[in-house]
Amino acid sequence: MSPLAQAQNLAIVNGKAVPLARVQALSQQVARSGREVTPEIEQQIKDEVIAREIFIQEAQKQALDTTEDYKVQMELARQTILIRDLFTNFQKTNAVTDAEIKAEYDKFAAANGGKEYKARHILVEKEAEAKAIIAQLKKGGKFEDIAKKASKDPGSGANGGDLDWAPASNYVAEFAQALTGLTKGKMTDTPVKSQFGYHVIRLDDVREAQLPKLEDVKPQIAQQLQQQKLATYQSELRAKAKVE
Repeated sequence: MSPLAQAQNLAIVNGKAVPLARVQALSQQVARSGREVTPEIEQQIKDEVIAREIFIQEAQKQALDTTEDYKVQMELARQTILIRDLFTNFQKTNAVTDAEIKAEYDKFAAANGGKEYKARHILVEKEAEAKAIIAQLKKGGKFEDIAKKASKDPGSGANGGDLDWAPASNYVAEFAQALTGLTKGKMTDTPVKSQFGYHVIRLDDVREAQLPKLEDVKPQIAQQLQQQKLATYQSELRAKAKVE
């Protein structure tokens, strides 16, 4: 064997050359998974390549590569590799652009922008109960304490009626209308009826919606758009195919 051929081979196993290309292929797989190919890892890969050759030779000696099951498994593996490469190639040639990411972010910002409200509420079953609570509050009763005792809302009652920051669109229409009609620090003078019962609402604060910056969500948007493009591509291929 020439020096050049020896340089291209990792080893000779039972008279059969094992090419270094196998080591390089496995090393690339390890690197793609995010692991560093250290000298120790490289040696493990070389040992693995040699072990595989030994085991393959024994399997071939037993004619396992001629069985029907082997042929079926090889065909499935061939399909998997080709389909993976098809989609990888599509993603390379149809990469998401910065303009597409910006447009998607702008859509998100338009849908989620506007004002957010920090509110508290007390929910009861009957209008008379709500009116009595409003009277208590006007006499100096503490909203948080009354909410803990009287509110039927399991989510906020224990927290003194606190609903935290949210856009008005998070609430049912009657609640949202009453909430947006309040000024900071004020509460509803009359009970607000909804499908859940009767509410007493207090508006604690208002602010512009806190949206994430484009740069902070850019990777997630890019991934989402790439998945959408790939799904569309797959659907188009299915639609064009003649299946009988």
